[in-house]
Amino acid sequence: MSDIIRLLPDSVANQIAAGEVIQRPASVVKELVENAVDAGATSIEIVLKDAGRTLIQVIDDGTGMSATDARLAFERHSTSKIKEAADLFSLHTMGFRGEALASIAAIAQLDVRTMQHGESLGTRLVIAGSKVESQTPEVCRPGTNMMVKNLFFNVPARRKFLKKDSVELSNIVHEFERLALVNPGVELSLTHNDTLLHRLGKVPLKQRIGYLFGRQVENQLIPVETSTSIVKISGFIGHPSNARKRNALQYFFVNGRNMRHPYFHKAVMTCYEPLISPEVQPNYFLSFEVEPATIDVNIHPTKNEIKFEYEQQIWQILVAAVKEALGRFNIGPALEFNLADSPEIPAMGTGKHIAMPSAGAGASSYNPFRETPSVAGGGGGSFDWMRDSAKRETKGWETLYSPASASSDISELDFEINGGDTAGQLEFDGMGGDKPAMASTANLQAAGKYVISYNREGLTIVDQHRAHIKVLYENYMSRISEGEFPTQTLMFPATVKLDASQSIVLDSIIDSVEPLGFRLKSCGDGLWEIHGIPPVLKDTDGSEALLDIIQQVMDGTTEDDEASSESLTHILALSLARCAAIRYGQILSVEETEHLLASLFALCDPQYTPDGKKIILTIPYDEIETRLT
Repeated sequence: MSDIIRLLPDSVANQIAAGEVIQRPASVVKELVENAVDAGATSIEIVLKDAGRTLIQVIDDGTGMSATDARLAFERHSTSKIKEAADLFSLHTMGFRGEALASIAAIAQLDVRTMQHGESLGTRLVIAGSKVESQTPEVCRPGTNMMVKNLFFNVPARRKFLKKDSVELSNIVHEFERLALVNPGVELSLTHNDTLLHRLGKVPLKQRIGYLFGRQVENQLIPVETSTSIVKISGFIGHPSNARKRNALQYFFVNGRNMRHPYFHKAVMTCYEPLISPEVQPNYFLSFEVEPATIDVNIHPTKNEIKFEYEQQIWQILVAAVKEALGRFNIGPALEFNLADSPEIPAMGTGKHIAMPSAGAGASSYNPFRETPSVAGGGGGSFDWMRDSAKRETKGWETLYSPASASSDISELDFEINGGDTAGQLEFDGMGGDKPAMASTANLQAAGKYVISYNREGLTIVDQHRAHIKVLYENYMSRISEGEFPTQTLMFPATVKLDASQSIVLDSIIDSVEPLGFRLKSCGDGLWEIHGIPPVLKDTDGSEALLDIIQQVMDGTTEDDEASSESLTHILALSLARCAAIRYGQILSVEETEHLLASLFALCDPQYTPDGKKIILTIPYDEIETRLT
């Protein structure tokens, strides 16, 4: 039998590596700017065409390269950063793998001009798909001028999956912000299609934060500073009053590089728990300085995931530093109520009593136990959502909620919508039967999150927030297609501050957002006024819905125009549904609970939310009996 294992050509190996290292134009910007920083650049210019598809040009005043180095730099695993394996534990540079330039050269056309300081002649190198087409001497300025053209020109499948220009540009801007924050001592500029987006000088970190995200953010910053033998932590945290529901500014840096670290994020959140509500997130910009030998950055090609040798100790130091900073500015914890001494009141729809927090000077204005809870996005009449979201008339309700022992045939049940249109049959995969019968009697609301009932197969648990999102989404999809959204004018316009990447996305979708009922006005510098909102968002200023729409567009749209149009309609409907849906912790009456379930089970597919999250869970009686034995 002949041999079947063979060595891959370098061009193929480089394309495989490019799949990990170069995921989109923002990845190219990151790698080239980090290389410029490693080369000692004090000024870096970034020039883009068509969100990086056509051109990504990075010009720096770093050390430059000799003709031989320029040629070797694009070979796989060639690097000036390390010489042996032990050097991985004493890194002081951003790059070290020797994969980035080779990966870029494999999926783009490169035109590189570079010259070392003190030399009178540099070199020009032209590469396409890993193949060197020419190398000639050329007069150029000291440093490196690297042009990456036609990204993914030879990998059409990868190019097809790039997202819209506005989305790709917003990702580049976001990456630029991260690079700017970690390198405040470097001059940076960003230009797109001949329009200057950013020009940043050498400034302290706090001032750079203000340039990037606005003076309001800068004025709310609280300095953090601590130094131990294990780690030095410095930077800023946001005032609790400036916490955000969407798009919180949260950045960790270690030894001059960006990193993601869920464990340290949890440490910061622990410090804020007594000070902010669960649905908001604080801003933070925190830098860690540790001995290079105590961290491992060689985990992923992007080098954003980092392991710490003294992780638990740093957790404790971080918590102490953040708490000390908050305490130094007299930011105390929220008042805590003594439930043991509180009066008892009957919980709605149950015969039971619950402890009610005592009113006081520090009591929250939000009362989850109000007598007529609203389930239409934070206010309004308690049953408005039934009219706005469902517009359904159900029949056979008593039969649907017949006891588990009833002999009625639930498979024959259907729902009539809008006075006569028959919905699809109820289909429940994995719930112990084709169409399970729900129980009679009152449903139990548990933990302010779930509605629990029973049927002939077992206990049925419904996530109330997700269920309402599904109901509202289906209604909004219909209304968007029919163009039924009017505008509710705000008496006092609301304002929302967007960062550069968000403003780019909003500019690109504003023609699709305004027919929903939004009336927006740009005031420049990322500030937008909201003059009107869709009526479904009553008792809100619409800013949360607008931010959610922008974020979903950044995460979900594609390059294909037709797919993009369908995707945008889905995003708009889902974002509105999320903002208008009932919240966790909201106590529902029996009538409200029944209307919610009726609206949900009238849908053809009530099992999952539009973004794939499970709504309904059934625990079979057999499993309950097994667990109780």
